[in-house]
Amino acid sequence: MSIEKQILRLVKKKTLHFSLLDPDKQDPHVAGAIAKTAAEAGSTAIMIGGSTLASQKQVDDTVKAIKKTTNLPVILFPSGAKFLSTYADAVFFMSLLNSRNLDFVIREHVKGALFVKQSGLEPIPMGYVIVEPGMTVGRKGEADLIKKDDIESAVGYALAAQYLGMRFFYLEAGSGATYPVSNEMISSVKKNINIPLLVGGGIRDADTAKEKAKAGADIIITGTALEKEKDLKQTLSSIIHAIEGLNKCL
Repeated sequence: MSIEKQILRLVKKKTLHFSLLDPDKQDPHVAGAIAKTAAEAGSTAIMIGGSTLASQKQVDDTVKAIKKTTNLPVILFPSGAKFLSTYADAVFFMSLLNSRNLDFVIREHVKGALFVKQSGLEPIPMGYVIVEPGMTVGRKGEADLIKKDDIESAVGYALAAQYLGMRFFYLEAGSGATYPVSNEMISSVKKNINIPLLVGGGIRDADTAKEKAKAGADIIITGTALEKEKDLKQTLSSIIHAIEGLNKCL
């Protein structure tokens, strides 16, 4: 079964948690240890990506280290074609829909498409937009940020992604965001689409994660928390328990 089909099957039953690791933030062996902890805490997949990567080798080494410590699927979340890796299982073939730079909308995808085909990476089409405050990814991605209260634009982007055939949609406030995507925006987007909704940025604790899942997020993504938490397993376990516990009550 493909990774996409596995995710779609699971997301019908419960809200999922993905752990996002940036190869530029830690050595590969540390990334491997973090991924092992994430798997033990209950994460469904490990995403690999970052806005400030310097080389493909960073990605390759990080993916290989993670594959040694966990059997979770490793999904690339690349900022460009040069950061693809043959060692991963899949790639979110994502278009940054609200970027002013066509490289992030389609041109990098053209550059990387043949690599994906020849390497055997599973492509998972995804529409991706960045919401205020946006942080580094908003700047690097040259995004016209969706205003935090501009729900109409968020819904418009989500529907456009779905109508273009993208099979996932990601609302991102940015790694280390001072506040996450609002519950109102999440709820409105979810009510208007029938593809899985990913939400990330500024989600650091169980209460916030539960709010976002209750609002309609199908997949909660945490990134910065993985890099900074001293008791990572406890933090992730509490987040995952909170979002799964919510589903048991529905």
